[in-house]
Amino acid sequence: MTSDDFAPSRPKVYAHRGASAAFAEHTRAAYLKAIADGADGVECDVHLTRDQHLVLLHDADLDRTSTGTGPVGEHTLEELRALDFSSWKGARIPEAYGGVSDQFLTLPDLLDILRGAGREIGLAIELKHPSPYGLKLEERVLALLHEEGWTPEESRLDNILVSFMSFDSDSVQRLLETVPGKHICQLVDNFTAKEIRQEFGLGFFTGGAVANVLRATQLDAERVLDEGQVGIAGPGIEYVREHARNVQRWLEAGRIFRVWTVDSEKDVALCQGLGIHEITTNKPAQVLAQLMVSN
Repeated sequence: MTSDDFAPSRPKVYAHRGASAAFAEHTRAAYLKAIADGADGVECDVHLTRDQHLVLLHDADLDRTSTGTGPVGEHTLEELRALDFSSWKGARIPEAYGGVSDQFLTLPDLLDILRGAGREIGLAIELKHPSPYGLKLEERVLALLHEEGWTPEESRLDNILVSFMSFDSDSVQRLLETVPGKHICQLVDNFTAKEIRQEFGLGFFTGGAVANVLRATQLDAERVLDEGQVGIAGPGIEYVREHARNVQRWLEAGRIFRVWTVDSEKDVALCQGLGIHEITTNKPAQVLAQLMVSN
């Protein structure tokens, strides 16, 4: 079996944190726009609150994308709902997509939005680590989905096809205890000490130490994919460019590829040329238009 056996007529398009080029990431508006744009699926990141609710946020703290501050895990759901998670983007929200107070979402909120899509749609849930609650994050996600009527073998919940993603190999191993590997995506990225120092403003020794930890994470992820423990490979677009041999080997071994974050025409064309199965993008309408033309 090869990647060609799985290849659709065009790559599926997943909206990264919703249509996050148009509206603030992880908001009601961003997900409703992604559905309206025709995205095949959407991607979200989940964290646990202090009172153990699953909320959609990328960062471990609130400072970048809200009017709050401090770690997500030290706040209750009620405290988070009182914050503004959309105005920082500076985008006017159409009335049909709700007001500012409607934009913050929990995972159950997103499930309700996707149930209303009127068609089959994918949901890729990224479990964010390190988490102050460890693997309790995975347990809460799986418990919630079970309560909603999700079935592990098909990984379906009504019209929603659910897959799971993580960079963390312990998270992946915990998921594999319940979820078939074909529904799990091992995320992988390329880390260098220089990039870490530049991105986080770290000194020589601290940046090197952080890079060593992240490099170990990368090697763990590559091992999981080499061993075929999961069915979906989730490299960043830069990793795809820089590790062509790994990409080709995993494609030939039958891994489904979900590449992130693909926004430029050049990168879309690269993915299509390689036979990538799924593209995660901040701009689903733009990417879909390009794929339709090139098809």
